[in-house]
Order: sequence, then structure tokens, then C-alpha cells
Amino acid sequence: MARTPEQVAAAALAAAPVFDGHNDVPEQLRDRRNNVLGSFDFRDTANTGDAAKGIGAMQTDLERLRAGRVGAQFWSVYVSANLPEPQAVQATLEQIDVMKRLIARYPGDLQLCTDTPCIAQARKAGRIASLLGMEGGHSIGGSLAVLRQMHALGARYMTLTHFKNLAWAESATDVPMLQGLTPFGKDVVREMQRLGMLVDLAHVSEKTMLDALAVARAPVIVSHSNARAVNLHPRNVPDAALDAIKANGGIVMVNFYPAYVTEATRQRGALRSGEEARLKALHVGDPARVATGLADWDKANPAVYGSIATVADHLDYIARRIGADHVGLGGDFDGIERAVDGMEDVSSYPALFTELARRGWSQGDLEKLASRNMLRVMKAAEMHAAAHRSDPPLENPTTF
Repeated sequence: MARTPEQVAAAALAAAPVFDGHNDVPEQLRDRRNNVLGSFDFRDTANTGDAAKGIGAMQTDLERLRAGRVGAQFWSVYVSANLPEPQAVQATLEQIDVMKRLIARYPGDLQLCTDTPCIAQARKAGRIASLLGMEGGHSIGGSLAVLRQMHALGARYMTLTHFKNLAWAESATDVPMLQGLTPFGKDVVREMQRLGMLVDLAHVSEKTMLDALAVARAPVIVSHSNARAVNLHPRNVPDAALDAIKANGGIVMVNFYPAYVTEATRQRGALRSGEEARLKALHVGDPARVATGLADWDKANPAVYGSIATVADHLDYIARRIGADHVGLGGDFDGIERAVDGMEDVSSYPALFTELARRGWSQGDLEKLASRNMLRVMKAAEMHAAAHRSDPPLENPTTF
């Protein structure tokens, strides 16, 4: 008797629980609580919103992680790219600290991990393996020494940029520098891989992606991005980079942010920005009239968010182009104000797997998507680091 899509999805997630590449709970702890855990209850965060202040509830907690069949999670120790780099280094250290403190509070549910054997041990013990990823090279302050110390503290990936360019790396969403990675930026990639730290190409420009892939000798990740052929947002991965990621053995981890998933959402956002600029030009010195005009435009042009099916479109496209061995999931929960319809929080992964099973994805390919691909990439990074353990650290001179 043929299995239903729900049964195929459930079997895949039982065999290979989700290993998600990007969750921003640490950012929420900073923004909502100034990193003071106090009475914070991570078992259930459904009531953490404040409608009067326009603050939504968190999208992640232990109960919903369990419901979503999440077995391993990279927690993003993100800090704003607008911070001066020395301050960004301090803030990153604070985010590593608060996430370690949160993990330690729930020893029956979470286990801090820095390698694949620990992930396997955590799963056997029924815990969610918890790893730390840095989002943006501003967090190392232009110093390979700081990079090494972040690795020593447990960080196991770094996104080369966030939304702004660095002196050594070009972002996808800043003024084009036409340089990709500088020689120092290439050394950052080399040193990360010598350490066994995953190189993350989310947020970077196409030129930076291709430069990093040309230098890389171990598989890279794209922790939370989608396919540019499906949605033209510059944050998404173009075909040339997809092909290079396949050759590298890397993985693209699809996220659920509507502007990156749904082309109609991106187009509406551009039109809304244009209307706002028009209203401001027409009504200089009258912000109330601008606000009223924009509210009227919103009523006439309702927001569109996409759906589980739209996320599946990205996964289908990437898997068709470069193979099911090169896809993963990086939901970006708690780093976005909302996800696509049907994937409102971390409990929603089974619904996505059911949609993919309905489209004909096999149990084996769903297991790869869930976690087997990510574990393969991590193991390859660990093997590369082991093979280069005797290599001397790369050095760059201090600037003060």
C-alpha cells in the first residue's frame, strides 16, 4: 500500500531530524531583554508579543522546536553591521555568552555542540544540538586573531558579510565595490577552513561568492538564502554560484522570509518604497499626510507573503539544477518579522516536508534536505581542518 505524503514526510523526519542553518533567538534576547534572561521561559514563548508596541511574539521555543522535528540548530550570534567594528566584536562576545547561558539552562533539551560527533551524541540523548554561527565579518574587526578566538569560543560558521560592505568583502545589498574579496578576504576564507569553520555565503554579492568558492578547499554553506532564478532579490543565489557550489560540494539552505521567497512580495516592496518617496516629495513638512497616504496605498495594495508552496518552488529549482545533495534549510526564524503563510514558526517544518513529498520527493532526498547534507558538509570541513592541523596560522598585522 502506497504511503501518503504525510507518512513519507514523517518517516524522513524520524530518520533525519531537521538541522536548521539559521535562527536568530540570540538577537531577540538582546533586543527584547538586553541579554538578561531573568524569568525568561524558553519552553514557551507564544505570549512574548506586545500588540500595543507592535511587537510580535517570538517564533521559537522548545515546545515548537520539538513539534517541528528540529534536532540541531545553528543559533546566529548576529550583531548589527552598523556598529563600529570594535563594538561589534564586543557585542558578538556578549551574544555568544547569552546563548551559552540559555543552552545551559535547559540541559534536558539543549546541548552545546561544536562538531558532528557531539551532534550525534545529542540526538541519541534526545537533546537538540545547539551550535553557534556568526552573521557578518564585522564581528572579527578585520583581525584573523579575533577570528581564531571566536572559533575557540565555539563559533562554527561565519557569514562573510551582512547587509553592508566590509573593507575586505562585498555585500549583496550595498553599493557595488566590484571587488568581491580582497587578498585579506581570501585569507579569511583560508583561515576559517584551516580551523574547520564553515564559510557562509549568505548576504554576500555574486562576485564575493565566486571569489570565495575559488579559494575554498572544503565545502561552503549558504545558511539562509534562496534561488535568484525564482526571486530576483540580490540576497538570493544566482545560477553561476549554484553551479560553483555544486562543484565545491556545498549546500544552499533555503529560508522563509517573504521578500526573498516571493517575487510578488519583492515587487510590492519596491512599489511601496516608490510611493513613499513620492508622498514625501509632495508633502514636505507634513509627515501626517504622508502616513495617511501610505496607509491608503497599503489598503489598495494588500501585502502578499507567499506560501509553503513558494518555498518548495525554490527547493525544487535548486535540487533540479544542482541536485538534492546540495539543499538544506535555514529558516531565519526570529530574525524576520514574519515568514511565508503556513510557516509561521519553527513548528512548521513537517508541513513543508509534506508538500515536498506530495511533489514527488523521495524519503531519501527529504532526509538529505533535513540534515544529512548539512552533516556531510560539516564532516568535510572537520576532515579538512584535521588534515591541516599542523599548518601555521595565517597572520595579519595589528593596526593599533
